[in-house]
Amino acid sequence: MLKYVLKRILSALVTIFFIITITFFLMKAIPGNPFAAEKMPNPEIEAAMMAKYGLDQPLWKQYIIYLGNFLRGDFGVSYTKAGLTVNKVIADGFPFSLTIGIYASLVVVFAGILFGSVCALRQNKLIVRFFMVLSTLGSTIPSFVLATGFLFLFSKTLGLVPAFGVDEVAGYIGPVLVIGAFPLSFITRLTRTSLVEVQQQDYIRTARAKGADERRVVAHHVLRNGMLPVVTQVGISFASCMGGSVITETVFSIPGIGSLLINAVKGRDIPVVMGTLIFIAIFVGIVNLIVDVIYALIDPRVKLTA
Repeated sequence: MLKYVLKRILSALVTIFFIITITFFLMKAIPGNPFAAEKMPNPEIEAAMMAKYGLDQPLWKQYIIYLGNFLRGDFGVSYTKAGLTVNKVIADGFPFSLTIGIYASLVVVFAGILFGSVCALRQNKLIVRFFMVLSTLGSTIPSFVLATGFLFLFSKTLGLVPAFGVDEVAGYIGPVLVIGAFPLSFITRLTRTSLVEVQQQDYIRTARAKGADERRVVAHHVLRNGMLPVVTQVGISFASCMGGSVITETVFSIPGIGSLLINAVKGRDIPVVMGTLIFIAIFVGIVNLIVDVIYALIDPRVKLTA
């Protein structure tokens, strides 16, 4: 198991390195400089700003400097907000995305597995069709349409939730539902498909033919083996929910990491864009590592192939 975990950690580190490299050079490839939109009194001040942030150095040297700062946990400073570090920007925005992501993940995991299990074990029932229609809608309607429709109905028309922000508990309802809509739909359909496939296996038919209790067959054989593909997708959905959503946070005016990222892109604030993307990549890598370990604990075959 230790060898398997070490391999997964090494793989995550290599992935993060490539993300840093690709993001850095893509951002540097954008024409212009971050101070071009500012009203500089003269070229000397602009040149001084470029020198202050090291933008007058060769590209390879900027890359080496950035890697060195990253290894020390320093993501740099914002170009557009004087005296504000990228670490502070992430620390201020991530708690909002984290809170919404946790709530959305809980809804996705419990509701998705529950709905999918009901659809698999109660086939050809009216409730199954109802859940499948909901999952289809959740996976096809764009998030900005869901967010706009939610605000129009529950905020403007009924006045049940605030129109923006998360100062109140009710303010989390809309973002959680919108962010969790697609992963919830996917988990529901994946759980149903996986459980239906497991029920058709020979060992399930054999257990039932021997007169085993149906609840024991479902709990110890169908659910346990049918959840293996779902575990991986749950981890991916968990990471995507926790990483925030640019569109959802923008529509609901939430100062999370997603809305901070889009504002940084608009302002060409390269350190904030890179720091945010790398932070999300590290977070997703950690979540995927945890999921891989859990998967190995559930399925002994992973240990043999590791």
